[in-house]
Amino acid sequence: MKKQYDVMVCGPVSLDINIDYQDVVRHDIGGAVVASGFAAGRSGNKTAIFCKLNPKDADVEERFAGSGADLYWKESSQTCSIRNKYFTANKEKRECTSLGKCDPFLFSDLPDVDTKMYHFAGLVYGDFDNELIKEASVRGKVALDIQCMLRHVEDDKSMKFHDWAEKKEMLPFIDYLKTDAAEAEILTGTDDREKAAKMLYEWGAGEIMISHNTEILVYDGKEIHTCPIKARNLSGRTGRGDTVFAGYINERQRTDIDEALLYSTALVSLKMETPGPFMGSRQDVLNYSNEFYR
Repeated sequence: MKKQYDVMVCGPVSLDINIDYQDVVRHDIGGAVVASGFAAGRSGNKTAIFCKLNPKDADVEERFAGSGADLYWKESSQTCSIRNKYFTANKEKRECTSLGKCDPFLFSDLPDVDTKMYHFAGLVYGDFDNELIKEASVRGKVALDIQCMLRHVEDDKSMKFHDWAEKKEMLPFIDYLKTDAAEAEILTGTDDREKAAKMLYEWGAGEIMISHNTEILVYDGKEIHTCPIKARNLSGRTGRGDTVFAGYINERQRTDIDEALLYSTALVSLKMETPGPFMGSRQDVLNYSNEFYR
């Protein structure tokens, strides 16, 4: 019998060079798959992580130790590597440069297990193709962070955001869609987050999450739901969107939108107070929620 999971988080590991607005440099082995995988696994969900990297660049087993997830990985000719230069204290403005790009993910690469949901946590355009998403949608729910469909590596290795040409074809295959405010504007042409969420729903996506530095918004075709971020500091700002999305889509399998949104926003608020992926427990999140939200 195949192993059974609540979620499989798929994406490239990234060798990150993060430079803050005061030119303090931090080297991390990160990527959306790290933040998302830890958030899912340590929240008590039966989680599989599938990633790609060149093993010469990082010890993948060591990186995911303590995640609470089962790890699967495949060798890539290159490890994804990104240099992030932040220009403001709140880390909302940054310049990204690609120093390496992972091999694309194919459905045939994925481990032979059963999962209720595929969470595609990519970093740049080309990580996942349309056929991968379509195949996954036949076998389980699909959750997609839109970043990897919009962020392109240019010829000069700079990273620029462009609209997803196939969005109206592909959004109907997405059960849970995550964007941030800037990405939502690229997709829809409006900076009104509520209007953007409704447009994305009309184009076929299931539940829409739009993150912002003040709040998290979710729309399900019926009602706009929001919850404020209450982090007391931003030292762990990197991985905000990945953490809140992973928290939400997994919690959503056991409860309604408002409770899932509350849990995931408390989760990301707590995580943002400490650099690196979430290393707490489900009870830590519930305690934080009771103290700051209830």
